[in-house]
Amino acid sequence: MTKKQKRLMEKRALIFALNLLVTLQFLVFPVSTAQTKGRLVTILSIDGGGIRGIIPGRILANLESKLQELDGPNARIADYFDVIAGTSTGGLITTMLTAPGKDNRPLFDAKNITTFYLQHCPLIFPARRRNSFGNRITNLLGGPKYDGEYLKTLAEGLLNNLTMSTTLTNVVIPTFDIKRLQPVIFTTKDGKTIVSKNALLSDVCLGTSAAPTFLPPHYFETKDEVGKTRSFDLVDGGVVANNPTLLAITHISKQILLGKFELFDIEPMDNKRMLVLSLGTGSAKFEEKYNTKDAAKWGLLGWVYDRGTSPLIEFFGETSSDMVDIHVSTMFQSLRNEQNYLRIQADNLSGAASSLDISTTNNMESLIQIGDSLLKKPVSRINLETGRPELVQGEGTNEEALTRFAKLLADEKKFRQSN
Repeated sequence: MTKKQKRLMEKRALIFALNLLVTLQFLVFPVSTAQTKGRLVTILSIDGGGIRGIIPGRILANLESKLQELDGPNARIADYFDVIAGTSTGGLITTMLTAPGKDNRPLFDAKNITTFYLQHCPLIFPARRRNSFGNRITNLLGGPKYDGEYLKTLAEGLLNNLTMSTTLTNVVIPTFDIKRLQPVIFTTKDGKTIVSKNALLSDVCLGTSAAPTFLPPHYFETKDEVGKTRSFDLVDGGVVANNPTLLAITHISKQILLGKFELFDIEPMDNKRMLVLSLGTGSAKFEEKYNTKDAAKWGLLGWVYDRGTSPLIEFFGETSSDMVDIHVSTMFQSLRNEQNYLRIQADNLSGAASSLDISTTNNMESLIQIGDSLLKKPVSRINLETGRPELVQGEGTNEEALTRFAKLLADEKKFRQSN
C-alpha cells in the first residue's frame, strides 16, 4: 500500500468516525422489525423540484393504495406518519395530504396529486411566459420568470383560512427569510404554541415554493398574542433544505428531548425506532447537464441564467438533497438499520424532464412514466465511499419496499389504537 493510499484510507476512516459520532445522538442500536413493531416513529419527507413533484406524487399514490388494501378505502397518508416534511413543491404536496377538508379528512387523496399537477401546472408555469423573448429579457433584467398570481389565487382559494395548527398530522415546511437572512421553519407544533408562527397554510405554501428567478418572494404578516406584528419575507425552502429528511428527524428529536412527543413513552434522544420514507423529485443524469467547459465561460449572469434555467439555484438544490441523503444514510448504515430508511429517487433525468417548470403535456406525461417506472426499479442506497446511490441486491424493487413499509405503518397504527 502506498503512502497516498494509506492517507486516503485514514481520511475515509476519520470521516466515517465523525459521522458516527454525530449520528449516535439519533440512533443508538440497530433494531430489527420484530423489536420495533408497534414502537416506530414514522417520518415522510418530500423534496422540492417544481413540476417534478409529479414523481413523488406517483409514489405516494402507490403507497396510499397499499395502505387501503390493508385498512380499507378510507386510509390516507396522513393517518400513518408522525411527521410529514416537504420543501417547495414537496411543501405543496405535504399541505395537500394534511390540510383538513370535508369531515376533517385530508383535502386531497394521494391519487389526486397527479391530476392536480396536470390541471394547474400549465397555468402556474404558462408557456407564453417561458418562451416569450420579451419575458426572457424581463427575467434577465428584473422580475421573476412567472408572476405567481395563479398559484396565489389557487392556494388561497383551496386553503381559505386554514392555519399551520390545523393540519391532520405534524408537518415541517422550511422557508428562507431574505430580510433576516435566516431559515424559517414552519411546523404544526409551533403553530399550536406560538401565535405568530400559526401562519395561514396558503402563505406557507407560497413562501416555500417561491423559487428565486422563477416565482416572486412572498411577503405576509402575522400577530403574536399581544397583537404585535411579525413580518415574513420568504423565498423557496430549497435554499435551506431541498431534501427536508434531516429537518424532520431533528424536529422529532427536539420534541422527544423536550418531552413533547406525546404518542407513546419514549426516552429523549431514543430515536433508534425510526421508519423514514424520503422521496426525491429526480435529478439530472450524472455529469450530463453542465460541465466545466461551459461554466468557464459564465459571468455573473451565466451562473444565474443559462438556456432558460438557473444553474446556481439547481446546484444549491441538488447538493442540499444529496448531502442530506448521504448523512441520513450514514446514520442508518452505521448501525446496520438501513432497511428502516428508504430513499426513492430518479437520478437520470434528462432534457425537459430535469426542468423545474416545463409544463407541456408531453413533459408531464413523461414525468408520470418516470414515477411509475421508478417503482419497478431495485432499491438503491448510498455508497458511503463514493457518495453515489447504488442498487441493493436482495431487497427487491421500490414497490416491494413500499409494500413492506405499508405493512409496518399499518401495524403501527393498529398498535396505537389498541393501547
